[in-house]
Amino acid sequence: MSIKDKLIGDNPLGFGTAPLGNMFRNIPEAEAEATVDAAWDNGIRHFDTAPFYGAGLAELRLGKALAKRKRSDFVLSTKVGRLVLDEVEDVSARDMGEKGGLFVHGRPNKIVNDYTATATLRSIEDSLKRLGTDYLDIVYVHDVAQDFYGDEWLAKFEEARTGAFRVLSQLREQGVIKAWGLGVNRVEPIELLLDLQETRPDGFLLAGRYTLLDHERAMQRLVPSLQKHGADLVVGGPYSSGVLAGGSTFEYQKAPPEILAKVERIKALAARHGISVKAAALQFVLANPVVASVIPGASRPERILEDKAALAEKIPVAFWRELREQGLVAHNAFLPL
Repeated sequence: MSIKDKLIGDNPLGFGTAPLGNMFRNIPEAEAEATVDAAWDNGIRHFDTAPFYGAGLAELRLGKALAKRKRSDFVLSTKVGRLVLDEVEDVSARDMGEKGGLFVHGRPNKIVNDYTATATLRSIEDSLKRLGTDYLDIVYVHDVAQDFYGDEWLAKFEEARTGAFRVLSQLREQGVIKAWGLGVNRVEPIELLLDLQETRPDGFLLAGRYTLLDHERAMQRLVPSLQKHGADLVVGGPYSSGVLAGGSTFEYQKAPPEILAKVERIKALAARHGISVKAAALQFVLANPVVASVIPGASRPERILEDKAALAEKIPVAFWRELREQGLVAHNAFLPL
């Protein structure tokens, strides 16, 4: 079981649609659709979304943009664990853990966290309607981790174990979905799920925890465990929330001084070798054999073109060697040497 063998073609670049949920800013409808069109026109056939992104807004926009495409020509993943209700709420008052304020420009529909079996089936049904499709390829259990639930995350994980995990396993066995796993921003829930005996996930979407800036913890236990179980990773947030792509945010917040200092060292090394930091960030992620795909987010068509160019950029071996010699990557990190 794996995610990689469910993808179409040999393009490892996918599209993460969190920005289409009006993450950080109010994105015009035409710009959102043009961004999805740009992804398609540049060979992307792997699209990831979630009800959480703008309270269903990203799913609605993605579904509308992909409606003109043949459904069997692309792979679509979404997530369960949150229900989007018809009633509205104060968006600014939502408790979103470490992601507070991300979707203040999204829809005002109330979001309820629920990982039970009944909620999982309802979430899938609602997503199918918003996306305007009759099936999903991959379903991830979303954010059952410390960054949203603090010390209560294990209780949420147990709710998912007896609810969402079992439902998704049954749906996969029935052929309703092709694969399932977790979509999280922490490595611990993945490690815990891999240790369970009753369920066998296909792979995982890990955001922000396997990047050029932050990969040491994943390399310690997670990567060996994935190799042992034959599962793989889809990597989200390869630019560490923007700081590796010219921005100033890390972990969805203002980047701390030590992170900015490390980025400056990487920039200086990249400049000496005549390459872009974006290219280094993307190609670093894909050098790991457990990584099936990388799905940077984009809210403008030009960002898609930048990602495609970064993937194709030629990076000299000397850059990677110096990166390791300077201690800017873990000693055991996979490099495209």
